Amino acid sequence: MHVTARTLRRSAAIGATAAAVAASAVLVGAGAPQAAPAAPAARHRVVPALSAQPHIKKLPSKVVPGASPFDCQQEFEGFYCYGPDEIRTAYSITPLLDRGKDGRGRTIVIVDAYAAPGIAADLKAFDATFGLPDPQLRIVRPQGANWDPKDPEQQGWAGETDLDVQWAHAVAPGAKIVLVQARSSDDADILAATRWAVDHNVGDVISQSFGEDERCVTPAIARAQHQVFQKATAKGITLFASSGDQGSAQPDCDGDSYRKAVSSPATDPLVTAVGGTFLDTTVPGGAYLEEATWNESDTYEAAGGGGFSRLVRKPWFQSGVVRGSARAVPDVAYNAGIDSGVICVFGDAATGGQGQAYFLVGGTSAGSPQWAGLAAIGAQIAHHRLGAINDDLYALGASRKAKSLFHDITGGNNAFTYNAGSDNFVTVPGYAAKKGWDPATGWGSPIASALVPALARRA
Repeated sequence: MHVTARTLRRSAAIGATAAAVAASAVLVGAGAPQAAPAAPAARHRVVPALSAQPHIKKLPSKVVPGASPFDCQQEFEGFYCYGPDEIRTAYSITPLLDRGKDGRGRTIVIVDAYAAPGIAADLKAFDATFGLPDPQLRIVRPQGANWDPKDPEQQGWAGETDLDVQWAHAVAPGAKIVLVQARSSDDADILAATRWAVDHNVGDVISQSFGEDERCVTPAIARAQHQVFQKATAKGITLFASSGDQGSAQPDCDGDSYRKAVSSPATDPLVTAVGGTFLDTTVPGGAYLEEATWNESDTYEAAGGGGFSRLVRKPWFQSGVVRGSARAVPDVAYNAGIDSGVICVFGDAATGGQGQAYFLVGGTSAGSPQWAGLAAIGAQIAHHRLGAINDDLYALGASRKAKSLFHDITGGNNAFTYNAGSDNFVTVPGYAAKKGWDPATGWGSPIASALVPALARRA
């Protein structure tokens, strides 16, 4: 491992921005400070995107293997199925892979909940389908195994785990993968799993495809989580988290309704928050055509998370870019569309004992592990870990080279519409995509062949 003095300095600078919040849990929004809420009495749980059934669609066997977006378009009018080749082409990952930059020598850590069995077998089937080499996969359960095959929540996490492992590998097929499975989705268990990964220094980048309304995290957990992230970035580890799948909203702490909010851990300034887009590659071969803000709330009650924190002050790297005094998310984006989803192999754990099958999967959960794959490639190019990258992302996004580094998303918004019961549809106002950074898609999606080497040079 190589940690530069610059990595340590910028980790400390970014960490100082959030230190007051981590220490006091005082609400700081775009306006004046407000009183901190009372700690919730109940234990709270982070939620993966796949907990919502509309985020997945089972695919008929005639569509895969060898699926292309056009196979799906013919089978299911109006949407596409993306395999590794299409995503790699659309985001210009292929030129890196062609040069042998595939993450080899680097390790991606994926944190998920519950001890879903069969993940390695599902990955092997995914690799066989798309002609990928099997990676070195290590599965660790620091708190012991906890698995109930009849629990729908745990089945959802099994699907999430399949997605994370398979698509981190699809982007960086040469990287090792360490899957750390927390005992449950309780905040304390997820934190313990992340702490184990950091304390044991098992990888170069950590992907977190989960989250919850930041106001549902107790002050003690928030402080401890930030301390773990500080330790991680001091070791040069890069952190990613999905920004959420309810647009400008999040489920409230009781899970009874929605309110305007942003998701933790994506709000921590040491974490790169990944928002959602809807990717259109209607050109044969997966060539990039266009993207818009991911918003399918009218059909699936799902959209890309983004907005402004009420707990975390604006970090220094957002100065001059973000208005107001609050940490804003996301920082970057990636395809998250359900009707423009990626293909995964789910096994018994995710299908409730129905055997392996192909599924089309959407949600910002897909973006975090794929960005983690890009960071692994960047670490390979740099010959050392990248560490916290938000300062570099914002410097590059604001530079004259930005058009060659990011697909700037300028269409759509992340307003969230949901059915409050009896066809009473409620809309939580959102944020529109615009030129440059915005709280719907951040700086946009990667043009990896240019962006990843640029990040490596700055690390």
